[in-house]
Amino acid sequence: MLTGMRKIGRTGAVLGAALTALAVTWTPLRAQASADTTGSVTDTLVFRGDPIVVTATRGPREVSLTPRPVSVVQRRDLLEKMPNTVSDLFRTLPGLDVAGVGVNQGRPQIRGQKGQRILLLADGLRLNNSRRQQDFGELPALVDVHAVEQVEIVRGPASVLYGSDAIGGVVNIITRVPRVQGLHGEASLRYGDVENQRTGAFQVYGRFGDVSLRAGGTVRRADAYEAPAGTFGNIRLDRDAVVEGTGTRDRNLNVRLGYDFGPRHHTFAQVDRYDAEKSGFGSVDPALYDPDGVPIHITYPFQDFTRVTAGYRGEELGAALADRLEILAYGQDNERQLNFGVGPFPAGPGAIEINNLNETDIRSYGLRAEARKLAAPGLLLTYGLDVWRDHALGTDIGTTSMVGFGPVPIERVDSTPQLPEATYLSAGLFAQGEIEATDRLSLVAGARWQHVQAETFETPGLDQEPVSITDATAVAALNALFRVTDEVSLVVSVGRGFRSPNLIERFFDGPTPEGSGYQVRNPDLGPEKSFNVDVGVRVRGERLVLEAFAFRNKITDGIRIEALDYEVEGFQAHRNVNVDQLLFRGVELNGDLALGGGFSLRSTFTWMDTENLLDVENPVGEAYATKLTGTLRYDAPGGRFWAEGEVRHNGEQKEVDFGEANPVGPVAPAFTVAHLRGGIRVWRSESGMTHRLLFAVTNLTNELYAEFSNVGFFRPEPKRNLTLAWNVSF
Repeated sequence: MLTGMRKIGRTGAVLGAALTALAVTWTPLRAQASADTTGSVTDTLVFRGDPIVVTATRGPREVSLTPRPVSVVQRRDLLEKMPNTVSDLFRTLPGLDVAGVGVNQGRPQIRGQKGQRILLLADGLRLNNSRRQQDFGELPALVDVHAVEQVEIVRGPASVLYGSDAIGGVVNIITRVPRVQGLHGEASLRYGDVENQRTGAFQVYGRFGDVSLRAGGTVRRADAYEAPAGTFGNIRLDRDAVVEGTGTRDRNLNVRLGYDFGPRHHTFAQVDRYDAEKSGFGSVDPALYDPDGVPIHITYPFQDFTRVTAGYRGEELGAALADRLEILAYGQDNERQLNFGVGPFPAGPGAIEINNLNETDIRSYGLRAEARKLAAPGLLLTYGLDVWRDHALGTDIGTTSMVGFGPVPIERVDSTPQLPEATYLSAGLFAQGEIEATDRLSLVAGARWQHVQAETFETPGLDQEPVSITDATAVAALNALFRVTDEVSLVVSVGRGFRSPNLIERFFDGPTPEGSGYQVRNPDLGPEKSFNVDVGVRVRGERLVLEAFAFRNKITDGIRIEALDYEVEGFQAHRNVNVDQLLFRGVELNGDLALGGGFSLRSTFTWMDTENLLDVENPVGEAYATKLTGTLRYDAPGGRFWAEGEVRHNGEQKEVDFGEANPVGPVAPAFTVAHLRGGIRVWRSESGMTHRLLFAVTNLTNELYAEFSNVGFFRPEPKRNLTLAWNVSF
């Protein structure tokens, strides 16, 4: 650990004074936030302060007083940095990364874990479903980034409050709830040069007495972007290369209507819609860098997602069992088509091309009921239940074409389903106590019991006996915060997490979407379990905010792909097995320093190490070993103009196994990338209508690089890109 820190210290000594906590950003009207667990607090940016978060403890707390490591993305960042999805802003936050490429395919990664080990929430309700691949969780793009008020990321397990899939962390995307009387809104137009992106968005929101309203939508068109010429590991691109499948044609629509029955009873109904066409996994023609490579194309011809949510919240009830009660229910339909193509590649006297078209339909229903009660002075109880159920349907059509083996092409079609019709039911009970032990010591302790049932049914074209599998799990956590002084706090967090295998991990039988082999079903697969420890310190002064955390997360019965000693349909056979004992450990430092004169400096440092305790010779790195970021910002007096320069350096990762034939080589190479952003308030009317012009030049030095999860299957990031946006708010 110390060696890794010294290496970064040598490469970034100029930033050493700013090893930092989460950058202090604009946060609105904190007093109003304490009454709303959705986290949306106002319709305007008011002042800088200590952000209010609700995800870590299910109640409003300032970040500095939250006994968990938490990162926050606030409204100012979402406006100024023009992300395609909220996960784009994770790249400079400690312990966080992004998996996937393209304008709508970025997914969160927390402390080296991704996919189904990360729980994605929208307003506290899960977006994960049990049909997605284990390394590819659901898309944050399902939630319109223009409707988001705040994003809260809990770094580390949160299974007590949220159940399965929260073994690595939680990302809660919190949308805006109108609180200011009258009608407000904003509209924006955006253009991106390298991907020819054209985006238009609008949101209107307001409150009229007891009625609140939010409605909006976004339309986006983007082509596949180009990566720059250059060298990355053993790969050399002599010219700019198109990264196929990184564009999209997508649309968001959201409508929320709320009604208050007096000051204590609140109800709402909300509809969210997302549809996308012509998206993809991302790929570069291997002929440009690896003449022996086989072309692999993974595309998503369409995804249609519709979600209906309704809820009730009662406050200051004074009932025997609850001072506050919240009941949320949702139903959603998630359809997606995936096209997996390999080849053509040479075989004997001819060539073979394989295509598999998979279409899935996952219908989900869920309920969360939660109560909070001040049971005694210094003891606040939170308890409740959550239930959700997925029903997965799917069709598969596999086509193998052989050319050169005769006078006419030979074609074989196979419509055997890769996954049987199945359901996945999860039900949990949880309870948590927040204890003010002394004036300076606060404790948060909780426990959960969880029941999960996965069941398959007779499926046309599939000769498999139906099965029903049940997992039952109990977990607990204890978090403590001790205020050494008014400015310095110590944090200790200890807890267990779990993750039940999803339907794909247990029952999928077919070629894997990333083209790495053929997956054989394993109904005997068991759940993963983890034990996590966090120790940290926070310092919050008038001009300086610092935060440092060290963590150790041990996953037992870890699920990993195991190679079998035979092939299926020309692919190496694999299956998921519970074999790993994975140890994730690391250090996260971050902070914010106000330099004066409108200048501020932000910096983060992350060191991570992963090993398999049962096979220490097996490299299992899941992220770059180190990450150092620095941002220098200037804000003009009165807020008329702002500009910032950002630099990120990721250190190489040697503890990986990309395979002997991988063209990148045995190491994930280090890289340094820089960005420049700025904005100007062009005009503000007497009525408050404001026009802003925003710009960003990303990848300023035109570096060829790839985020860690995109190295093995080489998918580089865009070349130098100019993005412009015009924003109008009223």
